Amino acid sequence: MNLTIKDIAKMAGVTPGTVSKIINNYSGISEKTKKKVLTIIEETGYQPTFSAKALATKKSKLIGLIYAGKINVDFTHPFFNEVVTAFKKAVGILGYDILMFSNESFNQDNGSYLARCRHFNIDGCVIIAGDQVEEAIYELAKHDIPCVGIDIELQGNRASYVMTDNKNLAAKVVQQLYLYGERNIGYIGGGTDSVVSRNRKIGFEDTMKQLGIPINKAWIHEGDFYETSGYESMNKMFDSGSYPQAIFAASDMMAFGAIRAIKDKGLRVPEDIRVIGCDDIDACRFSYPTLTTVKQHKDRLGKLAAHMLVDLINEERQIKPIFIDSELVVRESCGGM
Repeated sequence: MNLTIKDIAKMAGVTPGTVSKIINNYSGISEKTKKKVLTIIEETGYQPTFSAKALATKKSKLIGLIYAGKINVDFTHPFFNEVVTAFKKAVGILGYDILMFSNESFNQDNGSYLARCRHFNIDGCVIIAGDQVEEAIYELAKHDIPCVGIDIELQGNRASYVMTDNKNLAAKVVQQLYLYGERNIGYIGGGTDSVVSRNRKIGFEDTMKQLGIPINKAWIHEGDFYETSGYESMNKMFDSGSYPQAIFAASDMMAFGAIRAIKDKGLRVPEDIRVIGCDDIDACRFSYPTLTTVKQHKDRLGKLAAHMLVDLINEERQIKPIFIDSELVVRESCGGM
């Protein structure tokens, strides 16, 4: 027989709330009542359900995971896969499970993430940025459910975000190419709707101007962080009648696509064109040539998001956004100094 918390309460002559408090080891219950309830639980073999454990605490110990955007990244993207893995491990240690939300139907009927969170009694949400982020995300961040964004700017009394300092990241790339003596530099971005891509482009253009390097608009193209868009963007540069001596791609995957386009053109990397990517996914160390890139600290991003979110849940206080540094990793695709 599948017993419920109500059955145990009836047998003990107490309320379901009292049983829940005993299960969750709350104080304020007499030793006599506690012993009586625990004896019934032991004799019946009752196993508390998830809802029974949550009844007294008013918390589900569930974190909602949302991949935001009509054009969204997901587990297929190596960078976000590693970030989410770090987040999952950290919140697991802190005592939380993850419920992943699908946004496919939301894109069609403008549904509410807020309503879903309340339906499942979610304690808080982590939101991963994509492109063309739906308004329902920003509505969620403004309400009472704690939210932490990764690579998406969230505003609200119980919302914050963590991301790499992307302007500084792009500046490091341009400065490195400048030290190599390169003055003809192209850029492949990740889409104008992405705050990450916008900041990397701003950092790229600002540093080019600071160093007095001309910006050739024919060598500036937007992709979507995946290989095909890097390949297509590189070919558009070739089609313009000239090509740069160095490329900064706003993701490693777009850099791989650019390298393939360069090779298809009969040119060599780095002898003819230097290439620098961004993210430092595992494949960078095994590509040919190995890819120079800017390492984002994926483990730190995931862990920071986890601890920030749990603090927002438990302490109900505001936490300012956090920007973390990046690290240039020089490999074969950029040559040596």
